[in-house]
Amino acid sequence: MAFAMSALRANLLRTLLSLLGVTVGIFAIIAVFTMVDSLELNIRQSMSFLGDKVLRVQKWPWIFEGKYPWYKFVNRPVSSVKDFKYLEKNLQNAQAISLFASKEGRLVKHGNNSMDDVNVTGITFYFNQVSDVRLKEGRYFTQRETENNSRFAVIGQDMAKTLFPDQSPIGQSISVKGKRFSVIGVMEKQGENLIGAPSNDITCLIPYPAFAEMYPVNAGWIEPVICIKGKKTDPGLQWLEGEVRGLMRNRRGLKSFEDDNFAINRPEMIAKAITGIFDAVSLAGAIIGSFSILVGGFGIANIMFVSVKERTSIIGIQKSLGARNSFILNQFLFEAVFLSLIGGLAGLLLVSSLTLIPMDDFKIVLTAGNIVTGLLLSAGIGLISGLAPAIHAAGLNPVDAIRSK
Repeated sequence: MAFAMSALRANLLRTLLSLLGVTVGIFAIIAVFTMVDSLELNIRQSMSFLGDKVLRVQKWPWIFEGKYPWYKFVNRPVSSVKDFKYLEKNLQNAQAISLFASKEGRLVKHGNNSMDDVNVTGITFYFNQVSDVRLKEGRYFTQRETENNSRFAVIGQDMAKTLFPDQSPIGQSISVKGKRFSVIGVMEKQGENLIGAPSNDITCLIPYPAFAEMYPVNAGWIEPVICIKGKKTDPGLQWLEGEVRGLMRNRRGLKSFEDDNFAINRPEMIAKAITGIFDAVSLAGAIIGSFSILVGGFGIANIMFVSVKERTSIIGIQKSLGARNSFILNQFLFEAVFLSLIGGLAGLLLVSSLTLIPMDDFKIVLTAGNIVTGLLLSAGIGLISGLAPAIHAAGLNPVDAIRSK
């Protein structure tokens, strides 16, 4: 190690130029991995509104598998309050169940202040257990309020700031389609998400009966969704999914030979599709970055051959004083690996600088796994690039090596 480090310090400029190729290669590969991982992480966080360990009973499936006549989907009935009540009464493997429906692009007013493009969502009591609802101020609905046609609302941060810029919204009233609602809670700031889903910041939650009165399901493109949260004792939600399918088929009177006229959607469907896309992008990035790594490896191998040539006489002296071939071999291998590791660390430092770029809607994260991957790649390139020069140095005849001076 001492010989390797002294050799690198003795030729500092050459060392810096040699590790440049590895630096660029490691930066290219790890930057791609980091950006892909960060994109996947941000998209998964953006999907938090779908809830964790939940199933959604809907008219349309999220992913179409194979060929299926479109008219069969169109003619399917939407989830109804009766479906929801039936499942709520009979499900044994559910931790919580909720029915909700949304109408986007609505206008909400308070006095002279107004906000359009609001997402008005009608919910039942356990909606906060099947979806991501975090309150910053006020309270959530009571069960009696959600079961009756109560005029209460929980609003998002952007709505609170727009409609009530200089005062607390709690206890104040808002107007939704001419109906007055009293604000009882304000949700935490969520921010924009990468998949274009409605943010809680522009969402107004109201009891489902009040929503259904203002926006009838049969009037317009409104699809109620039954959302069911599974128990921890059912990790894959297989028991829950089987129970839901059986109860829904029984509720709708489907015969054994008839297809389901409903869809059971899972957030994992989207996550699986996203993971497949990102795996392909990561592979493409790795292939592109590997060319830079290859160039860096050839550069290190070339410099190591030059180093062997310059130190041939020293190698002869070391061998004449009793140095074994393994000592000479390790001396140059250490030098190549150190050289490559320094380049890898420099590349990782460049990648880490990307995480300092301020972005509100996209957070770049350099994971420990990518750091380890970068270091292992650097060490591997150094080992492979230095192997041939090291073997050549170890195989030199001591007498010929001394005379080469």
